[in-house]
Amino acid sequence: MLIGMTHDSAPDLRVLHAVRVIGMASDEAVARRLGIDLDTASELLRDFEAYGWVTHVEFGATSGWTLTERGRDEDSRRLGEELDQAGAREAVERAHKEFEALNGRLVRACTDWQLRPTGGDRLAANDHGDPQWDARVLTELTAIGAELTPLVGGLTAVLARFGDHADRFDAALRRARAGEGQWVAGVGVASCHAVWMELHEDLLSTLGIARGGEPENG
Repeated sequence: MLIGMTHDSAPDLRVLHAVRVIGMASDEAVARRLGIDLDTASELLRDFEAYGWVTHVEFGATSGWTLTERGRDEDSRRLGEELDQAGAREAVERAHKEFEALNGRLVRACTDWQLRPTGGDRLAANDHGDPQWDARVLTELTAIGAELTPLVGGLTAVLARFGDHADRFDAALRRARAGEGQWVAGVGVASCHAVWMELHEDLLSTLGIARGGEPENG
C-alpha cells in the first residue's frame, strides 16, 4: 500500500463483515449501513447463504441474517489478509488500545443513564427527573465523542471501512442532547451504546481477538 493511501475493502467483504458487526441484519439494514444498493446487498447475501456463510433467522418479531461458524471463519480469514495487505496492523492495534482506555468510561456513562442510585436502592432506574444527573452523563458522552473522532480518523487513514463510526456516534449524541433519550443506550436504534458496541466488534474481529480475551475493562 502506498503511504498516505487508505485501503478500500472489497464489496463482498464489506457486506459479510457488516452482518458480523451488526449481529443480525436484514438486507435493508446492510444496504443502509454500507450505503450500497439494496439489490447488490441482497444478491451478495443470498450468495453467502449458498456458500453456508450466513443463515436467515427469526427472533420474536425480528428477523435477519447472521453469520454461521463457517462464515465467521471466512470473515476472519479475509480480515486478516486485508490487515496485512493494507499494512494496517500497527494502526489498528494502537486504536484498539485507545478504545480500551475509553471503554470503561462509556460503559459507566450508559449505566448512569439507565440507573440513578437512591439511598435505599443502588440499582434504582433513572427516571430522568434529575436534569443535572442527565446533563453530567451527556457531558461525559460528548467528551468521549471528542476523543473518538481522532481515534476513528487514525483507523480510516488505513482502512476506509471504519470511517462512519464517529459520525454515527455523533449523530446519536445529537439526538440524545435534543431530548431523545433512547439514543444514549436504547435497543433497536443506532444509539451511542449500539454504535460503540459495533466499533468494539469491528476492532476485535479485525485483530482476531476473541471477545473476553482482552484486559478486564474490555
